[in-house]
Amino acid sequence: MIRLLTPLFAASVLVASIIPGQAAEKLVVSTWGGSFRDLIDEAIASKFKAETGAEVEYITGGTIDRLNKAKLAKDAPESDVTFTTAHVGWLYVNDGLFETLDLAKIPNAKNLVEQAKVSPAHLGTWGYVYTIGYRADLAPKGMTFGSWADLWDPKLKNSLAAPDFDPSHIIAVSALLAGGDPATWEKGQAKLEALKPNFRAFYTNDANSQQLIATGETPVQVVLTMNAYYMKGQDVPITVVIPKEGGVLGIDTVAINKGSKKAELAYKFINIALDPEVQAKIAELKKGSPTVTNAKVDPEIAKLPGVFTTAEQWKTQAINIDPKLRAEKTALWRKWFAENIMAR
Repeated sequence: MIRLLTPLFAASVLVASIIPGQAAEKLVVSTWGGSFRDLIDEAIASKFKAETGAEVEYITGGTIDRLNKAKLAKDAPESDVTFTTAHVGWLYVNDGLFETLDLAKIPNAKNLVEQAKVSPAHLGTWGYVYTIGYRADLAPKGMTFGSWADLWDPKLKNSLAAPDFDPSHIIAVSALLAGGDPATWEKGQAKLEALKPNFRAFYTNDANSQQLIATGETPVQVVLTMNAYYMKGQDVPITVVIPKEGGVLGIDTVAINKGSKKAELAYKFINIALDPEVQAKIAELKKGSPTVTNAKVDPEIAKLPGVFTTAEQWKTQAINIDPKLRAEKTALWRKWFAENIMAR
């Protein structure tokens, strides 16, 4: 039987045909650009979109630039979720920019390694180390690096590079070699000053690090493992070693911005970030260490120096600078390093 449409029903059909379907919810994520943004999109956001139907939009920028923007937008945050380093995350926490997390809403957090439980407001999503990377074809013949102390070998004069944006790695190492620790970093000042003849350059970012070692200008570097493995994939013959003292641990973290109106979606996003399959994907794509103990990592990736897949490796193969202390000392360390080591 053909039924006649009432005027009201007909109007609703007409409106439905004009107005597109309800827009999907959107989660805004603050992160670094480039390969790290792509990593998050491929490993985490793809699963998040599939499970929630929500879209992910990115705000990208440098670590400190994004912190400063977050401070300015404190009462109306631009993003719902923020990725940042463990120690800079403490600067967000100290400024009241992150929500205290309800771990009951992040069931995958129960499998986190202890080092990834950075604060009540930010959790580790992957780990890495800054360690020694070198060109065996360009370094002094027979040179090996079983200890950080080998960087002080006079044969390495004018051949070493380290990051200028974060000297905490070499400051911590110098302190340890001088019988101190990061909290008593002053003990390593003279040791670090003795390394000055071996420095040739201080790189400003990953791309600059890649250029310096690919051209051979600095055949030895204090290098980020994830960047080193990217270079190996680009046929740069770099060898990565973990000295007997361990690599200097770094952890990238995730948090929910205080004031976000999408907190429930944000919790789902973080839980997915800690899903063991997602964590294994991160290791595959970027050679980062999973921060959960139940991720099944490809054995070929798991055997790479600086990729930790067990709680024991996290404990014994890494120099862990307390992220809260690191946050407190970062500005002082950068100032001292620039004035006393980088200045010629």
